Amino acid sequence: MDKAALTGALAPLVTTPLASKLVDQFVQIRIDFATKTLGRASPGKFVETFVQCLQHMATGTFEAKPDIDRYLNLKLENEASLPESIRVCGGRIARSIYTLRNKRNIAHDNEVDPNTFDLAFIQQASAWIMAELFRTASGLSMQEAGNLVAIVQAPVNTLVEEIGDTRLVLPDVSARAELLLLLHSHYPELVTVPDALRSLSRRSAKTVRNRLRDLHDEKLAHGSAKDGYRLTTAGHSAAMREVSALKA
Repeated sequence: MDKAALTGALAPLVTTPLASKLVDQFVQIRIDFATKTLGRASPGKFVETFVQCLQHMATGTFEAKPDIDRYLNLKLENEASLPESIRVCGGRIARSIYTLRNKRNIAHDNEVDPNTFDLAFIQQASAWIMAELFRTASGLSMQEAGNLVAIVQAPVNTLVEEIGDTRLVLPDVSARAELLLLLHSHYPELVTVPDALRSLSRRSAKTVRNRLRDLHDEKLAHGSAKDGYRLTTAGHSAAMREVSALKA
C-alpha cells in the first residue's frame, strides 16, 4: 500500500487533488514524528486540507482559503449531512491539532522544536482522522481502516530508529552528520559518550570521539566527555540542514 493507493481510496470521497494533498501531509507528519523534527506548517496544512475535505463532503465545493477556526468552532457540527463521527469527533480532534499548531511553537520557523509529546499527539490524532476518512470512504470497519493507516505509518523515510536503549541513524552519512542527527534526536537532552559510541558502534571509537570534539570546537555541540554533549542553537540548525537534505 503506497501513497498512490491511499489517495485512490480517498479520492471518491473528497476528490483526487484533496486526497493527494491530505495523504502527502499525513506522511510528512509521520516523517516529522520519526525524525523528532517538524515541518513547521505541516499540521496546519493538514487541518486546512481536512477542512476543505469536509466542505466538499458537505456541499460539493470547498474554499481555497477556509477560515479554519470559524469552520471548526461554529459551523462543522451543524453540517447534518456529514457522519457524526466526522463532524463531531473528527472536528474536535482537528481543533486540538490546530491549537497545538498555533500555541506550541509549531507554526513558526524558529529554533525551538515542539516536544515529543506534541509530536506524538499530532501524529496519532492525524492517524485517527485518516482512519475515519478511509472508513467513511470505503465502508471498512475502524480496525480495517486503521490497518491501512498503519501500513503507511511504518516506516516512512525514518532517519533514526530506536531499538531498546540505542538509537541508530539509518542513512549512509558521514560520522559528523550521523552525530548531528543522533544529537538532534535527543535534543535538548545530553547524549553521553558511551551512548554515542553504542549508537555509532559500526565506527571506531576514536572516530566518534574525534567528531564529537570537532562539533564541540565548532560550537555546534556543548558539553564534555564526562557529562555528555547536547546541540547548541547553531548545532540544531546544522542538524536541521542534514535532515532537510535527506528528506529531499
